[in-house]
Amino acid sequence: MSVPVEELKGRRLGRVLTKLGKVSRDQVHEALEIQKTKKEPVGRILIELGYVTEEDVLEARAGQAGLPFVHVKDLEIDPEILAAVPAEAANTFQVVPIEYEPQGKRLTIAMKDPDNFKAIDDLRLLMGFKVSAVVAPPDEVDAVLKEKYSTANRSMADIYADVGDSAAVAAVSGRGDSVDLASLEAAADDNKVIQLLNLVLLQAIRDKASDIHFEPFEDEFKMRYRIDGVLYEMIPPPKHLALPIVSRIKVMSKLNIAERRLPQDGRIELTIGGSPIDLRVAVLPTMFGESVVMRVLDRSNVQLSLDRVGLRDDELETMRSIIRRPNGIVVVTGPTGSGKTTTLYASLQELNDPATKILTAEDPVEYDIDGLIQCQVNLDQELTFARLLRSFLRQDPDIILVGEIRDLETAQIAIQASLTGHLVFTTLHTNDAPSSVLRLQDLGVENFLLTATVEAIVAQRLVRRICVKCKEEYVPSEEQLMELSLKPTDVAGRTFFRGRGCDNCNRTGYRGRLAIFEIMRMDDPMRELIMQQGSTAVLRAEARRRGMRTLRESGLISIYEGQSTIDEVVRETIAEE
Repeated sequence: MSVPVEELKGRRLGRVLTKLGKVSRDQVHEALEIQKTKKEPVGRILIELGYVTEEDVLEARAGQAGLPFVHVKDLEIDPEILAAVPAEAANTFQVVPIEYEPQGKRLTIAMKDPDNFKAIDDLRLLMGFKVSAVVAPPDEVDAVLKEKYSTANRSMADIYADVGDSAAVAAVSGRGDSVDLASLEAAADDNKVIQLLNLVLLQAIRDKASDIHFEPFEDEFKMRYRIDGVLYEMIPPPKHLALPIVSRIKVMSKLNIAERRLPQDGRIELTIGGSPIDLRVAVLPTMFGESVVMRVLDRSNVQLSLDRVGLRDDELETMRSIIRRPNGIVVVTGPTGSGKTTTLYASLQELNDPATKILTAEDPVEYDIDGLIQCQVNLDQELTFARLLRSFLRQDPDIILVGEIRDLETAQIAIQASLTGHLVFTTLHTNDAPSSVLRLQDLGVENFLLTATVEAIVAQRLVRRICVKCKEEYVPSEEQLMELSLKPTDVAGRTFFRGRGCDNCNRTGYRGRLAIFEIMRMDDPMRELIMQQGSTAVLRAEARRRGMRTLRESGLISIYEGQSTIDEVVRETIAEE
């Protein structure tokens, strides 16, 4: 029997099933009685009792959500409708388009789960459609996806050719700076441009890229992905697509598409394959157009626990004793993209309990964590690290995270906070742990304050992990060993590994990364050396004498354990004097 959706929306499941004629009231009451002892949804109990099928319950849940229920296997779907949603998007969101009206950009999709609202929102954002949904049985949606979309994986070259035929794109190409706003908006909303950008995004997320770069040059428009810290060039889009692609990215990240002379920053939030993904967008004007970098933050992929960031057992023990100090400053240092933030978040996650108040000042906030009070620096409003920190001290915190010490003012307030009984975590950009002391002195921090507050400096790097699928033993050449200042006699009896290159690792021989650490603890002899203005080399030598393992030594251990390669460790670490 057919019941108008309006009569079912928002009602209890048992009532919806009764209205649909699937069960009697007595059967619903029986299920509700069972539910009092058996904590299961009513729908599941009715299925177990044999009164309804899985499909009946899905139809009722669709009615509850105010969505029609259809059988897509009975529908003749026009190829033009199927073409409105590219195969990559249909398979990623697990939806099938069943109606499409190009003039109003209205799209109706059939989906498996009435609760999958994110698919509707993401298709609106990604494709620019006005999306409405119906619910269909999962096996029927799967069958249509398999039949209509499995062979539809088109190459980039095909899509580039398609986009080149678009009238809206042709209207803005070759016009230089004289493009009017209406033409820009039309090009950004062009279906083919949208499909192209979606393909690029889905491909990057599938390949676990951390950044996507779109770079304009005089004669070409390059596109590169950064995977495991290394940039790989992709098939470049034709030069005339630069403006439409950049405009589309700006529309998605709610930036001003008419502003092409100033840098802009924005963000795009998506849910792909059930996991939340944040894209941070930075647009930079250059000589030949705007350069865009999209930073992919895959929140499901983050290992926010200290025993998962790559610390060895002895380092883990040291780190845990450092972060449990009642006060002082803990500095994590390394270049951009060396995993500093992840290590700090993992430390905070470990300390995060109801008895501890933790405040963070970040630029920007990378991952939101329950239980932490996170604040974002806003330079437009003159909300700097220093200003946030001053306010923090009036918020009665136990632990404070300062995203980065960039100037003397921030350093001084961090020192003040640690002297008044707070534990402060922060980052610096230096090459190794001992040179961080020099960096802080350069900023103007007094030696006696440095020695009184800094408890430990942790330097870290990320090296690529050998792909487990194509890992093989090999004997390194003398030249390779020389790069690590080793002789063949030093490594007698040791086995070295490398990745041969396979489909699993995109023929690179590497898959994933691991962190290597250098932990310099401050004790009295080290403090004495700092007070005597000891050089970085002297500090390093003393720290090593006191048991510090340098980055290069940590890298060597990862080579001997067969986790990384000589080339990677040489690339990421400097030889000790």
